[in-house]
Amino acid sequence: MNWNNFEFLHPQFLWLLILIPFLVIWYYLIGKEDSAALIISSTKGFEVKPSIWVKLKPLLYILRLLAIALLIVALARPRTVSISQNTKTNKGIDIVMAIDVSASMLARDLKPNRLEALKEVASEFVNQRTNDRVGIVVFAGESYTQTPITSDKRIVNNTIAEIKWGGLDGGTAIGMGLGSAVNRLKDSKAKSKVIILLTDGVNNTGFVDPKTATELAVQLGIKVYTIGIGTNGTAPFPYAKDPTSGELLFRNSLVEIDETLMKFIAKETGGIYFRATDNSKLKAIYNEINKLEKTEVEEFKYYNYQEKYRSLVLLAGLLLLIELALKNTIFRSFI
Repeated sequence: MNWNNFEFLHPQFLWLLILIPFLVIWYYLIGKEDSAALIISSTKGFEVKPSIWVKLKPLLYILRLLAIALLIVALARPRTVSISQNTKTNKGIDIVMAIDVSASMLARDLKPNRLEALKEVASEFVNQRTNDRVGIVVFAGESYTQTPITSDKRIVNNTIAEIKWGGLDGGTAIGMGLGSAVNRLKDSKAKSKVIILLTDGVNNTGFVDPKTATELAVQLGIKVYTIGIGTNGTAPFPYAKDPTSGELLFRNSLVEIDETLMKFIAKETGGIYFRATDNSKLKAIYNEINKLEKTEVEEFKYYNYQEKYRSLVLLAGLLLLIELALKNTIFRSFI
């Protein structure tokens, strides 16, 4: 029996078990007086070893107490319950993460750098969206869809792990990144459509105006959460490669994020603008978005009860019958 699934429907009846010790005390203090006794001046002429049945006489009372205890437990209605669950998603969400992969994302104001910090947090976010579909768009001087919208979280996480800089033209084309994400969602049948647009710079290239892409998002009912990533002030940015080792060289430069544009995009589409100045803030932002965008899941639970009191009642009845039979046969001469 799985005791985790065991319960009493009326556990208050178990308090009656407190009576059992009092009944035991009553028997030994008072109950024995019920036995017949012969008073004579001397028992020398009757000195014989007491019969074994006399010593076993308390067995009758023990059987009765066990029967009473079983009936009390039966009144508490012991039973086991098995629960089966069925979930139904009533309101799925399609999410596209548009991620800036320009060289500035290698800046080390987040640890180990902005891009790696983002990849870790984004992967955690994807794992929490168990009932939703997620797609990945990357952009720098141009943009493209790295993973179409899918419910396969393994594919999405593999895509995030493989994101790197250097595969696209230089610059930051925010309009193209947003436009590609909107294009991914335009045919979506989901009840809710969301874009998480992250960048660390200013729109300085691309042939799609960010405001035009924003208007398309509004027309399609797409909500855009925008995130500006980067500390306030200066940060170590890559500016060249060491000709000998091939490693990137860094120097402090001013952090520039077009917050005015990012706030505009979020406001127009019904989203929120966030600023991630460090690793913990970035993680908190994705956790906040995760809370804001909840998928409605309807859960059905089916309970199957198996009553156990019947066997207890039958056992109690059997004990009482045994007591009655012994009382009127073997113990008849000693009562």
